[in-house]
Amino acid sequence: MTVQPMYIQFNTKGNTDIIDISKQVAGCIQESGIKDGIVTIFCPSSTSALTTIEYEPGCQSDLRRLFDELITSNRDYAHNETWGDGNGHSHLRAALLKPSLTVPFMDGRMTLGTWQQIIYVDFDTRPRRREVVVQVLGD
Repeated sequence: MTVQPMYIQFNTKGNTDIIDISKQVAGCIQESGIKDGIVTIFCPSSTSALTTIEYEPGCQSDLRRLFDELITSNRDYAHNETWGDGNGHSHLRAALLKPSLTVPFMDGRMTLGTWQQIIYVDFDTRPRRREVVVQVLGD
């Protein structure tokens, strides 16, 4: 079995910025030369997360609204009292989605559904330079 570690870097706007990284992940698979296996994507951040969604404006808006309703930014959070950075809600939102995602691929192509894209969601309160770790595993 071969393991190819890679990285994807990009800038975000923060505040539940949603970025489609499907093409970059597919590029990592192609670059690895591995035909069949799994790709694991991991964000080393406690205020961002990964998932899949139909990447279109309506779904993006609905996802943002869901998080605004579930974990509002204008509550008192113990984290904010500890650090004074105002992003306690960002940590909780990220914890719900999780920092990693694994997708199988066959013949060099991810097995995502027709309307399924890999998205990175930055919940932090400011723009950031972000990086995700991509590991391609297989034969």
